[in-house]
Amino acid sequence: MPLLLTAGAGLLGLVLVAMLGALGVTLGTADNGGAQGCQGLPGRAAASIPATYLALYIKAGAKYGVPWSVLAAVGKAESDHGRGPGSGIRSGTNAVGAAGPMQFLPSTWNSFGVDGDADGTRDVYNPADAIFSAANYLRHNGAPERMRQALFAYNHDQNYVTGILAQAAAYAQDADPSACAAGPLGPVSGRAGVAVRAALRWLGTPYSWGGGGPGGPSRGSGRGAGTVGFDCSSLMLYAWHQAGLALPRTSQEQWTALPHVPPGREQPGDLAFFAGAGGTQQAPGHVGMVIGGGRMVEAPHTGEHVRVSSYQARSDLVGFGRPKPQR
Repeated sequence: MPLLLTAGAGLLGLVLVAMLGALGVTLGTADNGGAQGCQGLPGRAAASIPATYLALYIKAGAKYGVPWSVLAAVGKAESDHGRGPGSGIRSGTNAVGAAGPMQFLPSTWNSFGVDGDADGTRDVYNPADAIFSAANYLRHNGAPERMRQALFAYNHDQNYVTGILAQAAAYAQDADPSACAAGPLGPVSGRAGVAVRAALRWLGTPYSWGGGGPGGPSRGSGRGAGTVGFDCSSLMLYAWHQAGLALPRTSQEQWTALPHVPPGREQPGDLAFFAGAGGTQQAPGHVGMVIGGGRMVEAPHTGEHVRVSSYQARSDLVGFGRPKPQR
């Protein structure tokens, strides 16, 4: 339930493709920076979501740059995608005054409710309006870059936040990310395409310091000891391992080992290096993978999850490295 601060695959794939086409949604593009929310066509894990709701989660996510899986997880928690028996979902309010399938308080709805289906009205019980409004509210509060903060604004309960992120990861785990790997540079082919798709397949996976390797996510060490996932460099190592190329383990070693590429000439599959929180211009502490259009897939830091983000505005960019000549 959102709170107002200061004063939320087979047949399924074919159905979704048709519905999204009718809605004018292209998974590889978005308004308002939506590439950060691109996760491709949902797979088997999302089959339990009604197709109409799933199409709205994807469309709203593309518009506001919020992962569809997070919106779907919120919809699951708040109303079981409109199917729940609780009060306030289809009419009236629940015990605390929240209404609609995304459970908005009146004050929050008045500030952040939008006309999601452009029918001229804002109706908190209309799934399109409610889902688009949830995406709008999460974006306002920091999503996707500060997802935990945004979800905590939606519901002031850390267990709620943790549960939403876990459900979102489950929904996204077997999504087909191929549509995300095409930006202004066009579809990614060859071994670079294999690496890009391999990295994107783990969107929503927790960051784990010291975790991950050629075989996939694993429990980390130190502050990552309790988390199964990837850190920034292990995600790169894993992705290029799937394409048949071995990379060193750390971002510093990867920067040293790879041929450097002048800014502006980077291509999908190249690695983007940053000074990060614990590195320098000579020994970068963070790395992501270029996917096109100024975007990269990265495992950002403890508390976050594998995501797509922009590298163009970062002031700590060191440069780019190419694991192999692109084909």
